[in-house]
Amino acid sequence: MQISELRMLVVLGEEMNMRKASERLFVSQPALSQRLQSIEKAWGKKIFIRSQKGLTLTPAGEKIISFAKDVTFRQEKVREEIDELYGEVHGTLKLAVASIIGQNWLPKVLKTYVKRYPNAKISLITGWSSEILKSLYEDHIHIGIIRGNPEWKGIKKHLLTDSLFLVDTEINDIEEVRHTEKPFIQFKSDSTYYQEIQDWWHQRFKTSPKRTIVVDQIETCKQMAINGIGYAILPDVTINETVQDIYKIPLLNQDGQPLVRDTWLLGHESAFELKQVQAFLDLIEEYKMQDEG
Repeated sequence: MQISELRMLVVLGEEMNMRKASERLFVSQPALSQRLQSIEKAWGKKIFIRSQKGLTLTPAGEKIISFAKDVTFRQEKVREEIDELYGEVHGTLKLAVASIIGQNWLPKVLKTYVKRYPNAKISLITGWSSEILKSLYEDHIHIGIIRGNPEWKGIKKHLLTDSLFLVDTEINDIEEVRHTEKPFIQFKSDSTYYQEIQDWWHQRFKTSPKRTIVVDQIETCKQMAINGIGYAILPDVTINETVQDIYKIPLLNQDGQPLVRDTWLLGHESAFELKQVQAFLDLIEEYKMQDEG
């Protein structure tokens, strides 16, 4: 089997969904299905059982996917070791990043990275903190960027701190939310963010909001707020200079201090020795110095 076919099986095993896998592989679903049939024919075994709910691994499929992961992992390691023999930055930088950071902070860093290191490749996954930590523990990525303050025994670097704001097109005083009929648009994730907002709200107002709308994407929450549908609590990193005609009211804790959200960069020490990873870390330090300056 070719490495490309093994990589395809790895992606199918991760997504367990033909549509999502085809999007990641940049091929059509019919083409992906045809290639999978050819691979199954070569093995003489069914690898996946297909249904409306997605894909399910057969017992033989579990062993084949495990083999595919092992071979592609070893191949990538050898490539990295070969690239280390040369002075230029080569190899693939594997990132898994909290969606908020991937949408709002990371693009400017990656834009500089790809210009500065044209021989390096980037593999980027965005998602929830639990998924990113799982990818780190399974050694699928070099760097994870996570919101909150996760437990991690490897290298852990503080990336940024941003304040939380109540955002609305009309409300310009925090006390107005007691009387408004507009809904409170909330972003719910698997991190501690949602619970922290709940705790702050009940400490501040001692009662529940009159109306709420709960969404699972912070970008949806933001767009609904800036379009006047309701008010939301958003971290400063999501509210850039292009967002206009809104009020930003800082959230304060019981001691009168701003309520903030931290972002951390995590990884294994062995990954940080790779040139493409170190180049990314150096670039982040440049941006941090610019922001502090």
